[in-house]
Amino acid sequence: MDIVVDIATTMVAQLQKPTLAFLIGGMLLAALGSKLEVPEPVYKFIVVLLLLKVGIGAGISVREANLLELAVPAVGAALLGIAIVLLGMKTLARWKGVSPMDGMATAGLFGAVSASTLAAGMAMLDADGIAYEGFIGALYPFMDIAALVTAIVLARLAAERKAAASIEGGGAATMTLGGGGRGGPGIDGGMVREILVDTFRSPAISALVLGLALGIFARPDSVYESFYDVLFRGLLSILMLIMGMEAWARLAELRKVAHAYILYGIAAPLVHGALGFAVGVAIHHMTGFSGGGVVLLAVMAASSSDISGPPTLRGALPEANPSSYVGTSTGLGTPVAILSIPLWIVLAETVIGL
Repeated sequence: MDIVVDIATTMVAQLQKPTLAFLIGGMLLAALGSKLEVPEPVYKFIVVLLLLKVGIGAGISVREANLLELAVPAVGAALLGIAIVLLGMKTLARWKGVSPMDGMATAGLFGAVSASTLAAGMAMLDADGIAYEGFIGALYPFMDIAALVTAIVLARLAAERKAAASIEGGGAATMTLGGGGRGGPGIDGGMVREILVDTFRSPAISALVLGLALGIFARPDSVYESFYDVLFRGLLSILMLIMGMEAWARLAELRKVAHAYILYGIAAPLVHGALGFAVGVAIHHMTGFSGGGVVLLAVMAASSSDISGPPTLRGALPEANPSSYVGTSTGLGTPVAILSIPLWIVLAETVIGL
């Protein structure tokens, strides 16, 4: 009974947070036929500011970390982000009736990191007096960017394959990655390079990477604290309002496959968290990574992005349905990820001691 109460309490708390509250508010406005519109130039300006803020903040964290101590966990975090997206590609994106574009966008969001969930994990460890590395906050951009770029590239490759197959033989051609197959033209290395270049040139990824570089190599701390950090929450609420209205307009597309997203939203945080825990234990044995660090790596893997992910995917994959990736992540993934934090603490106590 206590578990049910905890789940209900967490769900209510999530509904009251600006991220989900403004998303639901936008959906309600659209459902009531409101004519409210946010001009496209304003939306693009908001996205650029948000992603610059996320990138600069992550870059500052990386700059202030001990690079030698950071190296192995950072590689592990990046590989985790990529692995989670690949797992989503093999499961959700192949589910009957699920659009591959929507499936990949959802997998990308689950491969990226929720800063709020990470903060919740840190707070729980602090309350229990469990130590962890000071550079943990600097790990999330490695997982974040690796997951989002992987999801965007794979989604675009899938779209190119589908378009090429349709042109070649009405969808009957056999596509092969890396060269021409007997049944069709294939996707060669040049096309892959073109998609990679196009991805990094896209406004969303460009702003994120630029912010990261500025945070690492420049000293933007004053403008970050006085401008980007101050505006961040308000701008994010407007973005969620826009995405809520857009999500309602496309909600009908999900009705037949809603069960797929519900199952993924509940199971994915637990599976991903277990992967993160396993990688954390391996790093612990390799480098002496702390038990608290192992827990927080599992928390990051279990979480799904609520800040950098939605605007990045909205800008880079406009065809994807926000109802799928935002609804699954914020509505289900985040509560499950937060509720799973005690599980990773207990596992760490059992496996490696805290």
